[in-house]
Amino acid sequence: MSIPRLFHDAPLADGAEVALTPAQAHHLGTVLRRAPGAELRAFNGRDGEFAAALTALRKDRGAMRLGPRLRAPAAPPPLRLLLACLKREAMDWAVEKATELGATRISPVLTRRCVATHANRERLQAIARAAAEQCERLEVPEVDESRLLHAVLDGWEGGTLLAAAERRAARPLHALLPAPALLVGPEGGFDPAELDDLARRPFVTSASLGPRILRAETAAVAGLGALSFALHAIEVEAD
Repeated sequence: MSIPRLFHDAPLADGAEVALTPAQAHHLGTVLRRAPGAELRAFNGRDGEFAAALTALRKDRGAMRLGPRLRAPAAPPPLRLLLACLKREAMDWAVEKATELGATRISPVLTRRCVATHANRERLQAIARAAAEQCERLEVPEVDESRLLHAVLDGWEGGTLLAAAERRAARPLHALLPAPALLVGPEGGFDPAELDDLARRPFVTSASLGPRILRAETAAVAGLGALSFALHAIEVEAD
């Protein structure tokens, strides 16, 4: 039986007793059928990961006592995904997979061809948190409020941004790696005026993801995976 991992933003330290959130208590008791004494793991990106034991559980209340630290915190390389707002199911799936691939920040953006008019930040943040618990990473990516694409770009301070561009001449993505950020447009692609605006911005480079037209969520996972693997290779070489 796998040991449940719980993200907790409270300070974590050996010997501390930490209250569970109502959602965590409900999940442990109702879904996982755990009882006091059950083995747990508690983690966050600031303090690392700790062994823990469930000390109390009743409906939507509970607590755990922390044991020794098992993993020290380690700052991951910045990796940001800008993704045009998609329909709920596709957006949820993309955020989950972006978390698994190491995204440190996920920014839903609004473009002219977006079908969705907004993204539910609270729900997406919860999805990112659950994905971090499952995939054994320490930190949970920050999910931004949805904003207009041009507003995000006007305040850009994130280094090179690779824009997945369809039907325009662009260099292959692999030739542009490593890079710290990826922009993926909506179903149907970017509006021509948006592509012209991207081309005028010196920090944006158009990148091709291959000869086929991909769904937006597929493009996000394929592109982000390539960026993540390139950054990981650099870390391995540095070690």
